Amino acid sequence: MNAEAAKPATPGPLAPGHVTPAGTRRKSRPRLDLRRLGRAALLGSSSARDRLPDAIGHVVEAHRAHHPDADLEPLRRAYLLAESSHRGQMRKSGEPYITHPLAVTLILAELGAETTTLTASLLHDTVEDTDVTLDQVGEEFGEEVRYLVDGVTKLEKVDYGAAAEPETFRKMLVATGNDVRVMSIKLADRLHNMRTLGVMRPAKQERIAKVTRDVLIPLAERLGVQALKTELEDLVFAILHPEEYETTRELILRNAAREDDPLADVADDVRKVLREADIPAEVLIRPRHFVSVHRVSRKRGPLRGADFGRLLVLVNEDADCYAVLGELHTCMTPVVSEFKDFIAVPKFNLYQSLHTAVAGDDGQVVEVLIRTHQMHKVAEAGVVALGNPYAAPPEEQSAGDGERVDPTRPGWLSRLLDWQQAAPDPDTFWSTLREDLAQDREITVFRPDGGTLGLPEGATCVDAAYAQYGEDAHACIGARVNGRLARLSTVLKDGDTVQLLMDQDAASAPSREWLDHATTPAARIAIQRWIAAHPSAEDGDARSLADDVEPTRPPGTETSQPSGADDTDPGRPGAAQVLVDRDGATVRLAGCCTPVPPDEVTGFVVRGGAVTVHRTECPAVERMRGDGRTEVGVRWGEGAECRVTLMAESFVRPHLLADLTEAMATEGAEIVSATVEPPDRQQVRHTYTVQLPDAAQLPALMRAMRNVAGVYDVSRAQPQTPDA
Repeated sequence: MNAEAAKPATPGPLAPGHVTPAGTRRKSRPRLDLRRLGRAALLGSSSARDRLPDAIGHVVEAHRAHHPDADLEPLRRAYLLAESSHRGQMRKSGEPYITHPLAVTLILAELGAETTTLTASLLHDTVEDTDVTLDQVGEEFGEEVRYLVDGVTKLEKVDYGAAAEPETFRKMLVATGNDVRVMSIKLADRLHNMRTLGVMRPAKQERIAKVTRDVLIPLAERLGVQALKTELEDLVFAILHPEEYETTRELILRNAAREDDPLADVADDVRKVLREADIPAEVLIRPRHFVSVHRVSRKRGPLRGADFGRLLVLVNEDADCYAVLGELHTCMTPVVSEFKDFIAVPKFNLYQSLHTAVAGDDGQVVEVLIRTHQMHKVAEAGVVALGNPYAAPPEEQSAGDGERVDPTRPGWLSRLLDWQQAAPDPDTFWSTLREDLAQDREITVFRPDGGTLGLPEGATCVDAAYAQYGEDAHACIGARVNGRLARLSTVLKDGDTVQLLMDQDAASAPSREWLDHATTPAARIAIQRWIAAHPSAEDGDARSLADDVEPTRPPGTETSQPSGADDTDPGRPGAAQVLVDRDGATVRLAGCCTPVPPDEVTGFVVRGGAVTVHRTECPAVERMRGDGRTEVGVRWGEGAECRVTLMAESFVRPHLLADLTEAMATEGAEIVSATVEPPDRQQVRHTYTVQLPDAAQLPALMRAMRNVAGVYDVSRAQPQTPDA
């Protein structure tokens, strides 16, 4: 990572009306010569006690750029101890070993890490590779540095082989959770190792690159350290996909050789717009890194000049961000679908910015990022840019059980630490970790009380329940999404409002089928733990709004409260009369296949002795037989009212909905709930849950619906597959 990529742009406040001229670039330090650093470490006047050793001059320069008043004495002493301890050790690349902790420390210094982190970084390999002890580190540099060095040392002591990976990363995350600076040092350490990986055998390069890709890069993303993440991505890309890397490299070089640059032209236009609006701003061109260019080329096909970078607009205040957005959308042609506001709703990794896009005169779309200088610093360096999170008085630095209080800990990390403690074994932890890290986008859903929940993309109401209530979510019986009742399997979207409905019964328990809908580790592990602790429990589909079941009781008994995932009155009767060969058993009609007379049906005993009635062709029947559920005989009683879900397929035409509902009312059907999907290619699907006074009327009702002009098919709701 060169200095320009690593060091966030954090200039001082801009004068009103100031806009950085086109083509202006920040001066950056060249890539360091590690061999020269090694010679300085071995031959320089490091014994002088009154001045800093020459070898850490670059570190000091980068550090003072972010912390001009920092006390540099700890760095001097840490370097002297590290250099003397590693003296005589060499890296496989041929440089003196001291060049490695120096390079790692420089990476962190350029990101803006505070002095304590840099001190620990210089010493991060001493306890593992030399005779220096943790006690010595603590006596010389204090408990804070000792803690960080110990955390990094623990990560390095475990082999990265496949068999050791689960426990390795469990320890890694525990260390990260107690102090995010441990992971910051680890990421910088991995980045420097990846830069010098060429001296390794190809097989070892590939193994290290895969671990970096699968775990460390996602963790860098979640910690918000984009400067490290992007270079790690490019280094891994070059090792694991050399041909595609070379192709991408040629594309970038070919674009750089072009005389015309649409990004520069649009940048000039943006500067002019902001200058006329008297908004102080700095407009920069941000070239995409290799992996980003590769992704864009796969998504868009042949690339145009504007696809190789984005514009970055830096301003002084939050309000200026929205002022810039307003000017751009007023004076230029905006691509409204590309707008995202990560300032009002920051991303899970502390990232804040406005994203938009404008169309140039030649039709090329240019993406624009708008943020303050402080937002940019955090966007590049993440938690590293937030300084020492433990700079409070000593009595405020820890919580119960010795766990340190970290105000910068992202919400995802707190959740991850919770479920890693609940994971029954390292393998379960590892598999769920891999799944969690594979989710590279997070959504935000809102609670009715105004609070928010951060969930991975693709999360369901089951995940929301466990994110909000922990193991108390076992009592969840349903949810309302944007005011409408929904199945617990409903996939949530960014910005949804979710109200979770909880059962007051202390014996409430999760359904085994919830595992099919849970995507987050917290939800899956909690459900699995309950199932493991209750091996004899017949949980199945006995109780849940998510299962959309319709309860009834044997003749002569009071009808129990139904559970439905539609907008129904929960106390309304209406289940068909079912006779069961089991005295006193509560009977429930399964929502997955909505059986009504004269369907052929069968029943299974579930938790609490209840009997669930399914159509015989329902996919759940074979699964429940395979699970060893007790099957009992059931049959329909005398004619009775029933509730059933019907789907109508039709062409779009005026007044269709009115004509269809009128036909249903004429047949005596009471519409309990209705859903009409958005039209697709002039076709539309209607879903109705209706109440009939007699199940025998169902065929006539379906015929009447089919006779409505424009309706070309009416069918019963199909039995759901076990994965539905």
